[in-house]
Amino acid sequence: MCQAVADIIRTTLGPRSMLKMLLDAGGGIVVTNDGNAILREMDLAHPAAKDLAIDATTTVDIDLGLGLRDVDIKNYIKVEKVPGGQLEDSRVLKGVMINKDVVAPGKMKRKIVNPRVILLDCPLEYKKGENQTNAELLKEEDWSLLLRIEEEYIEELCMQILKFKPDLVITEKGLSDMACHFLSKHGVSAIRRLRKTDNNRIAKACGAVIVNRPDELQEADVGIGAGLFEVKKIGDEFFAFIVECKDPKACTVLLRGASKDLLNEVERNLTDAMSVARNIIKNPKLVPGGGASELTVSATLKQKSSSVQGIEKWPYEAAAIAFEAIPRTLAQNCGVNVIRTMTALQGKVRVFAVAAIWDAYNVKAQTFKTAIEAACMLLRIDDIVSGIKKRQAPGTGQAPSKPKVETEADADSEQILPD
Repeated sequence: MCQAVADIIRTTLGPRSMLKMLLDAGGGIVVTNDGNAILREMDLAHPAAKDLAIDATTTVDIDLGLGLRDVDIKNYIKVEKVPGGQLEDSRVLKGVMINKDVVAPGKMKRKIVNPRVILLDCPLEYKKGENQTNAELLKEEDWSLLLRIEEEYIEELCMQILKFKPDLVITEKGLSDMACHFLSKHGVSAIRRLRKTDNNRIAKACGAVIVNRPDELQEADVGIGAGLFEVKKIGDEFFAFIVECKDPKACTVLLRGASKDLLNEVERNLTDAMSVARNIIKNPKLVPGGGASELTVSATLKQKSSSVQGIEKWPYEAAAIAFEAIPRTLAQNCGVNVIRTMTALQGKVRVFAVAAIWDAYNVKAQTFKTAIEAACMLLRIDDIVSGIKKRQAPGTGQAPSKPKVETEADADSEQILPD
């Protein structure tokens, strides 16, 4: 079973790798050559193969202890996939892009240069009671009084914001029509019901501070780092761009492509590339790639086995052959003669260094450790015992067996022990 899993992943390695078409748990189709995504989507029943798949797909966070700043890709970089256009239209935005439009497109501006941005985490609407509230109105003027109280409350909230002269107000909660009226009257654009993660990224991009209550606003909370706010229509949807930021701490990668399958595959490759950059920043050590490190380790193990006598040399030889799997697979996927290529590459690690093919040292070291530990664990397993009892349908239980009557032939076949 483990060999079958390895054969599936084998053709996905190298620059001329093949794609796999998978049916995921939700019924969708995934087309990829990412080994991590393939193993994650595969439904494996054999416990040994499942254990190897878990080891292969688990990301191990290595604590280097060097005092380096951790790079959290998910909090700093967001990938937005918009079908349509060409792959060459993809770009990195010096700011944030969100799938939102202004609240009142006909009254609010969709393009502002050097905007003053205020970010809120509170609703700009009249507070509603947590429980059902009944009000008894005895006069017609009482209804007008209630409406006037609500209007004054909303106006007070808006005036607390407008005194800082913002150009753009973004809130994670609701924004009533009355608040929209007051903001648009003073030439302020507004966006409502933004996700918390997007609001945090906008704060990092333009230097604003998210405020929980309008009366707590200060001048230092206003973001002035954005160079341009603009709403554009891409395809059938509107997207708000807060870009050209000064020293942004967050950015957006806009991916364009003909289909969703292509965009998903490009996103997976981009995530791998950003993870490689993150690993290099945390531990700036490189080793020759393209199977060169595996060939060097294999040659060293073969040399070591020649100095060991008896059966103790067999583990060295077996491990040496196992380390040749990666370069052998790369050569096979490229369509060259495997035997000649493997013979010619023995001891020629310098060729890979000249070709600028490198791997991160911490990833390569962790891969070797995980592979050896998993192999040692599987070699120590002598039996597979199922701890799951099979369910039987109601009424299909095993029928009671009839009593068996011994015959003379059964008695003759028994072995009689001597006294």
